[in-house]
Amino acid sequence: MKLDTRPAVVDCALYVGGVRQPDELPLAELYERACDQPDAFVWIGLHEPDPDQFAEAEKVFGLHPLAVEDALNPMPQRPKVERYEDVTFFVARTARYVPHEELTETSEVIDTGSVRVFLGRQFVVTVRHGEAGELRSARHDLEANPAQLAAGPWAVLHAILDRIVDAYLAIVTAIDTDVQALEMAVFRRDSGISIERVYQLKRELMEFRTAAVPLQRPLVTLLDKQTFALAKEIRRYFRDVNDHQTRVVEQIVNYDDILNSILQARLAQVTIDQNDDMRKIASWAALAALQTAIAGIYGMNFVFMPELHWRYGYFFALALMFGSGLLLYRALRRNGWL
Repeated sequence: MKLDTRPAVVDCALYVGGVRQPDELPLAELYERACDQPDAFVWIGLHEPDPDQFAEAEKVFGLHPLAVEDALNPMPQRPKVERYEDVTFFVARTARYVPHEELTETSEVIDTGSVRVFLGRQFVVTVRHGEAGELRSARHDLEANPAQLAAGPWAVLHAILDRIVDAYLAIVTAIDTDVQALEMAVFRRDSGISIERVYQLKRELMEFRTAAVPLQRPLVTLLDKQTFALAKEIRRYFRDVNDHQTRVVEQIVNYDDILNSILQARLAQVTIDQNDDMRKIASWAALAALQTAIAGIYGMNFVFMPELHWRYGYFFALALMFGSGLLLYRALRRNGWL
């Protein structure tokens, strides 16, 4: 096919028996050729198209307006699978891990996007939003495996979902490193780690959770034989993807619990530190009060005060203040207040 010069069209090709055809024809002619052969289909991939850029695909494949509206909407959508007569519409959230040298209060850990897929008997339309989850490499991998690609549009959907869930697995592995580093830092008293840093990772995990966890329901729907009459081999592939997705969900829940525990531990440490500070302040205040009391009494100038008629009264008062302060200081130190 002669590709559209607009950047929305990433790739478009006719596949016959799992082999990409070199024909450079308009989309309508490619689809017409696909309909003439039982083992052929057209796969067009687009990245953030506008309505005008998507109009040709909508017209050629007869896509439902409601599904088209969802496909073009750049806002994040919950993963789902819907049937529009002979067309299946699938929405999945993509995600990628953003490398960083050190987790800070503003670190971006997870970047999310979306893939919307239309599947007909002899066509696949993929619409991607965001930078995460590129599909070009998935297409190349499928083209290198004609036997799998010969299974048709459902093989394409499996490859896309398998790539998305594999990215999820890579993310949970990377997050594990962040969680362990954070856990070690929190329980190291001299680390000076802030609550904001813990909360930032928790917030990024929540974003990942919102993207990944809801995918489980549409995957289960695909495996329902009463809803989708998929070939046995294709169903086996989707079951494998669902197993990996279950592992992802379990890990996300586990990390969420760990971060909650870390956050509670850090809050407890802050409370303890504040109590220690208050005890120190109270201790120094007691030392100052003791000296003030002695000085105040000797400053009253009573007739029988030692300072008035005793040569060493002044030095006695200083010694009394110093000695009493030292005794109180040692008592406070012994009890852990200072």
